Amino acid sequence: MKKIALLGSTGSIGVSSLEVVDQLAEEFIVAALSTHRRIDQLYEQAKRFRPQIAAVTGAAVSDDHLAAFARLGVELITGADALQQLAGFADYDLLVNAVVGSIGFRPTLTALQRGKPVALANKETMVIGGELVSAAAAQHRAAILPIDSEHSAVFQCLLGESEKSVEAVLLTGSGGPFRTLAKEAFASITPAQALKHPNWSMGPKITIDSATMMNKGLEVIEAHWLFHVAVEKIRVVVHPQSIIHSMVLFCDGSIKAQMGLPDMRLPIQLAMTWPERKPSVFPRLEFGSRLSLTFDEPDTARFPCLRLAYDALRQGGTAPAVLNAANEAAVQLFLEERISFPRIAELVDASLQAHKLEIKPDVEGLLSADLWARKFVSAAGK
Repeated sequence: MKKIALLGSTGSIGVSSLEVVDQLAEEFIVAALSTHRRIDQLYEQAKRFRPQIAAVTGAAVSDDHLAAFARLGVELITGADALQQLAGFADYDLLVNAVVGSIGFRPTLTALQRGKPVALANKETMVIGGELVSAAAAQHRAAILPIDSEHSAVFQCLLGESEKSVEAVLLTGSGGPFRTLAKEAFASITPAQALKHPNWSMGPKITIDSATMMNKGLEVIEAHWLFHVAVEKIRVVVHPQSIIHSMVLFCDGSIKAQMGLPDMRLPIQLAMTWPERKPSVFPRLEFGSRLSLTFDEPDTARFPCLRLAYDALRQGGTAPAVLNAANEAAVQLFLEERISFPRIAELVDASLQAHKLEIKPDVEGLLSADLWARKFVSAAGK
């Protein structure tokens, strides 16, 4: 049985990951779980799966909590570095990184340096430090297994193919809830409106990123590092139905596409069971007269975050880390109704222009750039 350490077990991807574990109970042991603030939910998960260790990174933990987990035989660790401790010392065969934000970067790197494969849903890991993470994976022969539906699709399309035969990677995206909304109306968009994604059920930060199309921009950067594809070969295609999760165009003109219902449990299960495919009871895509697949080009004039992500990837160095951190901070300001929807892109753009680029940063340099961008946005967003 494969021992799983699940970071971010109380979020949407984490909960879906545990549904996969429930469905394939004979395949997995849950060795570790973590949450940022949802201690009560974490406790219920610990009662259900009885991990050896659990971590809380962002909430006060009382003596009663410690005692409750202890009665379950679960060691509870707390604090900002709890994920790092878990990734560095827990006994597991696969790290499933489902946390949101830059806090997921260091644990991924630590797991890979231990030679542990990582099933990765945390976009920020590859956006912040893709070069360092890719190098660690290669050096320690530890696989990075993508959970994002788009990168899982590309991963599957590339199986058995030569890197030299790839002409383009085509990342599909729904276009979000404002795909057809006039740009003039963007200033009046509310957080409640932006949180209504047409196809996917996700956490608030990722849902806002989908609305701005920053989500696609981050995925472009991820794809560059995950699949070693030049930025010029990575294209975004708007596909409102979210049935084709991504495609690869090959040098002979052939295109491979990976299809399925918009259900995150499918790519999660593949990453967790790899190199095998296991049966699932999850719903299947039905082909019939009502199935329609449409495609369009992204509009970077209305959704400038996508263009900013391409710019940051071309700059390299600390630019993607600044892009990511500035976006995280700006999204939070928008969710708190302190800035308008268009202001998210404006603050990210201003951060990239004001930042002093470092071309070959180490881990500390990347995290320093991350902190700088958050402070910059906080000050500029007042």
